[in-house]
Amino acid sequence: MTATAQLDTTPLTEPVDRAKVRAFTAELRAKGTLRGRALSIIVLVIIGLAALFVIGPVFVSIALSIGEERSGNGFAVIPVLVVLAIIGVVATAIVRGLGGAAVRRYRFDRFARANGMTWHPGYMDPELPGMIFGLGRDRETHDLMRRQSPRFFEVANFTYETGSGKNKQTHRWGYAALRLDTPLPHIVLDAVGNNGLFGGSNLPVTFGRNQRLSLEGDFDKHFALYCPEGYERDALYLFTPDVMARFVDNAAALDVEIIDDWLFLYSRRDLSTLDPATWQWLFTTAAALDDKLAQWARWRDERLTAAPTAGAAASGLPAQPSALLTPPPAGVAKGGRRLRRGFSWVTVVFAVAIGGWWLLSIVFDLLGS
Repeated sequence: MTATAQLDTTPLTEPVDRAKVRAFTAELRAKGTLRGRALSIIVLVIIGLAALFVIGPVFVSIALSIGEERSGNGFAVIPVLVVLAIIGVVATAIVRGLGGAAVRRYRFDRFARANGMTWHPGYMDPELPGMIFGLGRDRETHDLMRRQSPRFFEVANFTYETGSGKNKQTHRWGYAALRLDTPLPHIVLDAVGNNGLFGGSNLPVTFGRNQRLSLEGDFDKHFALYCPEGYERDALYLFTPDVMARFVDNAAALDVEIIDDWLFLYSRRDLSTLDPATWQWLFTTAAALDDKLAQWARWRDERLTAAPTAGAAASGLPAQPSALLTPPPAGVAKGGRRLRRGFSWVTVVFAVAIGGWWLLSIVFDLLGS
Protein backbone atom coordinates (compact mmCIF):
# COMPACT_ATOMS: atom_id res chain seq x y z
CA MET A 1 0.00 0.00 0.00
CA THR A 2 1.05 3.56 -0.59
CA ALA A 3 2.66 5.15 2.43
CA THR A 4 0.43 7.77 4.04
CA ALA A 5 3.24 10.31 3.78
CA GLN A 6 2.81 10.13 -0.01
CA LEU A 7 -0.97 10.51 0.10
CA ASP A 8 -1.94 13.79 -1.57
CA THR A 9 -5.05 15.18 0.11
CA THR A 10 -4.80 18.76 -1.20
CA PRO A 11 -7.54 18.23 -3.84
CA LEU A 12 -10.00 17.64 -0.99
CA THR A 13 -9.65 21.14 0.42
CA GLU A 14 -7.93 23.46 -2.08
CA PRO A 15 -9.97 26.16 -3.91
CA VAL A 16 -11.63 24.97 -7.12
CA ASP A 17 -12.27 26.62 -10.45
CA ARG A 18 -16.06 26.81 -10.91
CA ALA A 19 -15.69 26.66 -14.69
CA LYS A 20 -13.77 23.37 -14.39
CA VAL A 21 -16.42 22.04 -12.00
CA ARG A 22 -19.16 22.79 -14.54
CA ALA A 23 -17.12 21.22 -17.33
CA PHE A 24 -16.54 18.08 -15.25
CA THR A 25 -20.25 17.80 -14.45
CA ALA A 26 -21.09 18.17 -18.15
CA GLU A 27 -18.57 15.43 -18.94
CA LEU A 28 -20.16 13.06 -16.41
CA ARG A 29 -23.62 13.73 -17.84
CA ALA A 30 -22.38 13.13 -21.37
CA LYS A 31 -21.00 9.75 -20.28
CA GLY A 32 -24.27 8.90 -18.53
CA THR A 33 -22.50 8.59 -15.17
CA LEU A 34 -24.96 10.94 -13.43
CA ARG A 35 -28.02 9.42 -15.04
CA GLY A 36 -29.18 7.92 -11.78
CA ARG A 37 -28.95 11.31 -10.07
CA ALA A 38 -30.67 13.34 -12.80
CA LEU A 39 -34.07 12.32 -11.42
CA SER A 40 -33.20 13.81 -8.03
CA ILE A 41 -32.23 17.10 -9.66
CA ILE A 42 -35.46 17.16 -11.67
CA VAL A 43 -37.50 16.53 -8.52
CA LEU A 44 -35.75 19.39 -6.71
CA VAL A 45 -36.41 21.74 -9.62
CA ILE A 46 -40.08 20.76 -9.74
CA ILE A 47 -40.43 21.33 -6.00
CA GLY A 48 -38.77 24.72 -6.34
CA LEU A 49 -41.03 25.76 -9.21
CA ALA A 50 -44.10 24.54 -7.32
CA ALA A 51 -43.09 26.58 -4.31
CA LEU A 52 -42.51 29.64 -6.48
CA PHE A 53 -45.57 29.55 -8.75
CA VAL A 54 -48.19 27.54 -6.85
CA ILE A 55 -47.61 27.52 -3.11
CA GLY A 56 -46.02 30.98 -3.09
CA PRO A 57 -49.01 32.90 -4.52
CA VAL A 58 -51.38 31.11 -2.13
CA PHE A 59 -49.33 32.20 0.88
CA VAL A 60 -48.97 35.71 -0.55
CA SER A 61 -52.75 35.96 -0.92
CA ILE A 62 -53.29 34.77 2.64
CA ALA A 63 -50.61 37.13 3.91
CA LEU A 64 -52.22 40.07 2.11
CA SER A 65 -55.60 39.28 3.63
CA ILE A 66 -54.15 39.05 7.12
CA GLY A 67 -52.16 42.21 6.63
CA GLU A 68 -55.18 44.20 5.42
CA GLU A 69 -57.38 43.00 8.27
CA ARG A 70 -54.89 43.71 11.04
CA SER A 71 -52.76 46.57 9.90
CA GLY A 72 -54.33 48.23 6.89
CA ASN A 73 -53.00 48.40 3.37
CA GLY A 74 -49.83 50.19 4.43
CA PHE A 75 -48.53 47.18 6.37
CA ALA A 76 -49.82 44.42 4.09
CA VAL A 77 -46.49 44.28 2.30
CA ILE A 78 -44.67 42.98 5.42
CA PRO A 79 -46.10 39.42 5.40
CA VAL A 80 -45.63 39.34 1.63
CA LEU A 81 -41.96 40.13 2.04
CA VAL A 82 -41.65 37.43 4.72
CA VAL A 83 -43.14 34.80 2.38
CA LEU A 84 -40.93 35.90 -0.50
CA ALA A 85 -37.89 35.76 1.78
CA ILE A 86 -38.75 32.16 2.75
CA ILE A 87 -39.11 31.18 -0.90
CA GLY A 88 -35.77 32.87 -1.62
CA VAL A 89 -34.04 30.96 1.16
CA VAL A 90 -35.44 27.63 -0.11
CA ALA A 91 -34.39 28.41 -3.69
CA THR A 92 -30.89 29.41 -2.55
CA ALA A 93 -30.56 26.21 -0.51
CA ILE A 94 -31.49 24.10 -3.55
CA VAL A 95 -29.02 25.91 -5.80
CA ARG A 96 -26.22 25.69 -3.23
CA GLY A 97 -26.99 22.04 -2.58
CA LEU A 98 -26.68 21.16 -6.26
CA GLY A 99 -23.54 23.29 -6.59
CA GLY A 100 -22.01 21.72 -3.49
CA ALA A 101 -22.63 18.23 -4.86
CA ALA A 102 -20.89 19.17 -8.11
CA VAL A 103 -17.85 20.54 -6.24
CA ARG A 104 -17.76 17.40 -4.08
CA ARG A 105 -17.68 15.18 -7.16
CA TYR A 106 -14.93 17.29 -8.72
CA ARG A 107 -12.81 17.14 -5.56
CA PHE A 108 -13.20 13.37 -5.29
CA ASP A 109 -12.16 12.85 -8.90
CA ARG A 110 -9.07 15.05 -8.53
CA PHE A 111 -8.15 13.31 -5.26
CA ALA A 112 -8.47 9.90 -6.91
CA ARG A 113 -6.32 10.89 -9.88
CA ALA A 114 -3.65 12.38 -7.60
CA ASN A 115 -3.32 9.07 -5.75
CA GLY A 116 -3.54 6.46 -8.49
CA MET A 117 -7.20 5.65 -7.90
CA THR A 118 -10.45 6.00 -9.78
CA TRP A 119 -13.67 7.61 -8.53
CA HIS A 120 -17.25 6.75 -9.43
CA PRO A 121 -20.43 8.32 -7.99
CA GLY A 122 -21.77 4.86 -7.16
CA TYR A 123 -23.59 1.73 -8.26
CA MET A 124 -26.89 0.04 -7.49
CA ASP A 125 -26.85 -3.45 -5.90
CA PRO A 126 -23.07 -3.96 -5.60
CA GLU A 127 -22.06 -7.59 -6.07
CA LEU A 128 -20.09 -7.96 -2.86
CA PRO A 129 -20.35 -10.85 -0.38
CA GLY A 130 -20.17 -8.87 2.87
CA MET A 131 -22.95 -9.00 5.46
CA ILE A 132 -24.27 -5.48 4.81
CA PHE A 133 -24.66 -5.84 1.04
CA GLY A 134 -27.57 -8.28 1.02
CA LEU A 135 -29.84 -6.43 3.45
CA GLY A 136 -32.92 -4.36 2.73
CA ARG A 137 -33.70 -2.84 -0.66
CA ASP A 138 -32.53 0.07 -2.82
CA ARG A 139 -28.97 -0.86 -2.04
CA GLU A 140 -26.44 1.61 -3.42
CA THR A 141 -22.80 2.58 -3.07
CA HIS A 142 -21.79 6.25 -3.07
CA ASP A 143 -18.51 8.04 -3.85
CA LEU A 144 -16.63 4.85 -4.63
CA MET A 145 -12.82 4.98 -4.70
CA ARG A 146 -10.82 2.11 -6.18
CA ARG A 147 -7.20 1.19 -6.65
CA GLN A 148 -6.17 -1.97 -8.50
CA SER A 149 -2.56 -2.39 -7.35
CA PRO A 150 -0.44 -3.37 -5.54
CA ARG A 151 -3.57 -4.88 -3.89
CA PHE A 152 -7.17 -4.15 -4.84
CA PHE A 153 -8.44 -1.51 -2.39
CA GLU A 154 -11.91 0.02 -2.38
CA VAL A 155 -13.52 2.65 -0.15
CA ALA A 156 -17.14 3.77 -0.44
CA ASN A 157 -20.30 4.66 1.42
CA PHE A 158 -23.30 2.34 1.30
CA THR A 159 -27.02 2.77 1.96
CA TYR A 160 -30.04 0.50 1.99
CA GLU A 161 -33.64 0.90 3.10
CA THR A 162 -35.90 -1.16 5.34
CA GLY A 163 -39.54 -0.80 6.37
CA SER A 164 -42.17 1.28 4.62
CA GLY A 165 -44.33 4.31 5.23
CA LYS A 166 -43.70 5.89 8.61
CA ASN A 167 -41.41 2.98 9.52
CA LYS A 168 -39.18 3.46 6.49
CA GLN A 169 -35.53 3.75 7.51
CA THR A 170 -32.35 4.43 5.57
CA HIS A 171 -29.26 2.65 6.90
CA ARG A 172 -25.88 4.24 6.22
CA TRP A 173 -22.50 2.52 6.30
CA GLY A 174 -18.98 3.27 5.24
CA TYR A 175 -16.70 0.42 4.19
CA ALA A 176 -13.19 -0.30 3.01
CA ALA A 177 -12.42 -3.53 1.17
CA LEU A 178 -9.15 -5.35 0.54
CA ARG A 179 -8.91 -8.27 -1.91
CA LEU A 180 -7.13 -11.26 -0.41
CA ASP A 181 -4.76 -13.67 -2.13
CA THR A 182 -6.86 -16.75 -1.37
CA PRO A 183 -10.35 -17.53 -0.03
CA LEU A 184 -10.46 -17.84 3.76
CA PRO A 185 -13.00 -19.11 6.31
CA HIS A 186 -15.79 -16.72 7.19
CA ILE A 187 -14.51 -14.77 10.21
CA VAL A 188 -16.06 -11.70 11.84
CA LEU A 189 -14.40 -9.34 14.31
CA ASP A 190 -17.13 -7.45 16.15
CA ALA A 191 -15.46 -4.33 17.55
CA VAL A 192 -16.29 -3.88 21.24
CA GLY A 193 -15.68 -0.13 21.22
CA ASN A 194 -18.58 0.72 18.90
CA ASN A 195 -21.21 -1.49 20.52
CA GLY A 196 -24.48 0.07 21.55
CA LEU A 197 -26.49 0.28 24.75
CA PHE A 198 -26.00 -2.63 27.17
CA GLY A 199 -23.18 -3.93 24.96
CA GLY A 200 -25.44 -4.73 22.02
CA SER A 201 -23.52 -5.40 18.82
CA ASN A 202 -23.18 -2.67 16.22
CA LEU A 203 -23.48 -5.24 13.43
CA PRO A 204 -26.70 -5.53 11.40
CA VAL A 205 -26.78 -9.33 11.83
CA THR A 206 -26.14 -11.65 14.77
CA PHE A 207 -24.04 -14.81 14.79
CA GLY A 208 -24.44 -17.89 16.97
CA ARG A 209 -22.53 -17.49 20.22
CA ASN A 210 -21.17 -21.04 20.03
CA GLN A 211 -19.01 -19.76 17.15
CA ARG A 212 -17.31 -17.22 19.43
CA LEU A 213 -13.58 -17.87 19.85
CA SER A 214 -11.56 -16.32 22.65
CA LEU A 215 -7.99 -15.33 21.79
CA GLU A 216 -5.04 -14.65 24.02
CA GLY A 217 -3.88 -11.33 25.42
CA ASP A 218 -6.05 -8.21 25.29
CA PHE A 219 -7.59 -9.05 21.93
CA ASP A 220 -10.97 -9.96 23.47
CA LYS A 221 -11.14 -6.50 25.04
CA HIS A 222 -11.21 -5.00 21.56
CA PHE A 223 -12.92 -7.61 19.37
CA ALA A 224 -15.33 -10.50 19.64
CA LEU A 225 -14.10 -13.04 17.07
CA TYR A 226 -16.54 -15.43 15.39
CA CYS A 227 -15.43 -18.34 13.22
CA PRO A 228 -17.28 -21.43 11.90
CA GLU A 229 -17.35 -24.42 14.23
CA GLY A 230 -14.42 -26.70 13.52
CA TYR A 231 -12.28 -23.83 12.21
CA GLU A 232 -10.93 -22.66 15.54
CA ARG A 233 -7.43 -23.98 14.78
CA ASP A 234 -7.50 -22.22 11.42
CA ALA A 235 -8.49 -18.93 13.06
CA LEU A 236 -5.58 -19.29 15.48
CA TYR A 237 -3.27 -19.90 12.51
CA LEU A 238 -4.48 -16.73 10.80
CA PHE A 239 -4.60 -14.52 13.90
CA THR A 240 -1.11 -14.89 15.26
CA PRO A 241 -0.05 -12.44 17.99
CA ASP A 242 1.53 -10.04 15.50
CA VAL A 243 -1.61 -10.02 13.32
CA MET A 244 -3.82 -9.45 16.36
CA ALA A 245 -1.64 -6.52 17.36
CA ARG A 246 -2.09 -4.93 13.93
CA PHE A 247 -5.88 -5.13 14.19
CA VAL A 248 -5.94 -3.79 17.74
CA ASP A 249 -3.58 -0.91 16.96
CA ASN A 250 -5.13 0.14 13.65
CA ALA A 251 -8.70 -1.17 13.27
CA ALA A 252 -10.18 -1.29 16.77
CA ALA A 253 -12.80 1.33 15.83
CA LEU A 254 -14.06 -0.77 12.90
CA ASP A 255 -15.94 -4.01 12.52
CA VAL A 256 -14.11 -6.54 10.34
CA GLU A 257 -15.40 -9.31 8.11
CA ILE A 258 -13.32 -11.87 6.24
CA ILE A 259 -15.44 -13.66 3.68
CA ASP A 260 -14.36 -15.57 0.56
CA ASP A 261 -11.31 -13.66 -0.72
CA TRP A 262 -12.34 -10.29 0.76
CA LEU A 263 -11.57 -8.37 3.93
CA PHE A 264 -14.12 -5.68 4.79
CA LEU A 265 -13.82 -2.88 7.34
CA TYR A 266 -17.20 -1.44 8.37
CA SER A 267 -18.19 1.84 10.00
CA ARG A 268 -21.59 3.36 10.77
CA ARG A 269 -20.38 6.68 9.37
CA ASP A 270 -19.22 7.69 5.90
CA LEU A 271 -15.66 6.69 5.12
CA SER A 272 -15.47 8.23 1.64
CA THR A 273 -15.44 11.89 2.71
CA LEU A 274 -13.70 15.19 2.02
CA ASP A 275 -11.92 14.94 5.37
CA PRO A 276 -8.15 14.48 4.82
CA ALA A 277 -7.68 12.99 8.31
CA THR A 278 -10.13 10.19 7.52
CA TRP A 279 -8.20 9.24 4.38
CA GLN A 280 -4.87 9.34 6.21
CA TRP A 281 -6.31 7.00 8.84
CA LEU A 282 -7.80 4.62 6.24
CA PHE A 283 -4.57 4.36 4.28
CA THR A 284 -2.56 3.87 7.47
CA THR A 285 -4.93 1.07 8.51
CA ALA A 286 -4.89 -0.59 5.09
CA ALA A 287 -1.10 -0.43 4.89
CA ALA A 288 -0.69 -1.90 8.37
CA LEU A 289 -3.01 -4.81 7.60
CA ASP A 290 -1.66 -5.39 4.11
CA ASP A 291 1.79 -5.91 5.56
CA LYS A 292 0.46 -9.02 7.32
CA LEU A 293 -1.98 -10.33 4.72
CA ALA A 294 0.77 -11.97 2.65
CA GLN A 295 1.23 -14.67 5.30
CA TRP A 296 -2.47 -15.56 4.99
CA ALA A 297 -1.88 -16.53 1.35
CA ARG A 298 -0.21 -19.76 2.54
CA TRP A 299 -3.33 -20.98 4.36
CA ARG A 300 -5.04 -24.02 2.89
CA ASP A 301 -8.16 -25.85 4.06
CA GLU A 302 -7.06 -29.40 4.92
CA ARG A 303 -10.67 -30.55 4.56
CA LEU A 304 -10.23 -30.24 0.78
CA THR A 305 -7.32 -32.72 0.75
CA ALA A 306 -8.03 -35.69 -1.50
CA ALA A 307 -8.78 -38.84 0.51
CA PRO A 308 -7.14 -42.22 -0.34
CA THR A 309 -8.92 -44.07 -3.13
CA ALA A 310 -11.39 -46.82 -2.27
CA GLY A 311 -9.27 -49.35 -4.22
CA ALA A 312 -6.21 -48.63 -2.15
CA ALA A 313 -8.17 -48.95 1.08
CA ALA A 314 -9.71 -52.27 0.00
CA SER A 315 -6.33 -53.72 -0.99
CA GLY A 316 -4.97 -53.23 2.48
CA LEU A 317 -2.08 -51.16 1.20
CA PRO A 318 -0.69 -48.58 3.61
CA ALA A 319 -1.97 -45.04 3.31
CA GLN A 320 0.01 -42.74 1.06
CA PRO A 321 2.52 -40.64 3.04
CA SER A 322 1.17 -37.15 3.72
CA ALA A 323 4.20 -35.60 2.07
CA LEU A 324 3.21 -37.24 -1.23
CA LEU A 325 -0.45 -36.27 -1.10
CA THR A 326 -1.64 -33.59 -3.48
CA PRO A 327 -1.62 -30.26 -1.60
CA PRO A 328 -5.10 -28.93 -0.81
CA PRO A 329 -6.36 -26.53 -3.48
CA ALA A 330 -7.13 -22.94 -2.66
CA GLY A 331 -10.63 -22.63 -1.28
CA VAL A 332 -12.77 -23.32 1.77
CA ALA A 333 -14.87 -26.38 2.50
CA LYS A 334 -18.62 -25.81 2.68
CA GLY A 335 -18.73 -25.79 6.47
CA GLY A 336 -16.33 -22.88 6.71
CA ARG A 337 -17.70 -20.59 4.03
CA ARG A 338 -20.43 -18.93 6.09
CA LEU A 339 -21.08 -18.35 9.78
CA ARG A 340 -24.42 -19.46 11.15
CA ARG A 341 -26.78 -16.64 12.10
CA GLY A 342 -28.05 -16.30 15.66
CA PHE A 343 -30.40 -14.16 17.74
CA SER A 344 -29.56 -10.98 19.59
CA TRP A 345 -30.29 -11.25 23.31
CA VAL A 346 -31.25 -7.56 23.26
CA THR A 347 -33.95 -8.32 20.69
CA VAL A 348 -35.15 -11.25 22.78
CA VAL A 349 -35.38 -9.06 25.90
CA PHE A 350 -37.42 -6.43 24.07
CA ALA A 351 -39.68 -9.10 22.56
CA VAL A 352 -40.29 -10.64 25.99
CA ALA A 353 -40.94 -7.20 27.51
CA ILE A 354 -43.47 -6.32 24.83
CA GLY A 355 -45.15 -9.71 25.14
CA GLY A 356 -45.27 -9.39 28.93
CA TRP A 357 -46.78 -5.91 28.71
CA TRP A 358 -49.44 -7.20 26.31
CA LEU A 359 -50.33 -10.07 28.64
CA LEU A 360 -50.47 -7.75 31.66
CA SER A 361 -52.80 -5.38 29.83
CA ILE A 362 -55.16 -8.29 29.10
CA VAL A 363 -55.07 -9.39 32.74
CA PHE A 364 -55.78 -5.84 33.97
CA ASP A 365 -58.67 -5.54 31.52
CA LEU A 366 -60.15 -8.81 32.79
CA LEU A 367 -59.73 -7.76 36.43
CA GLY A 368 -61.29 -4.39 35.72
CA SER A 369 -64.29 -5.96 34.04
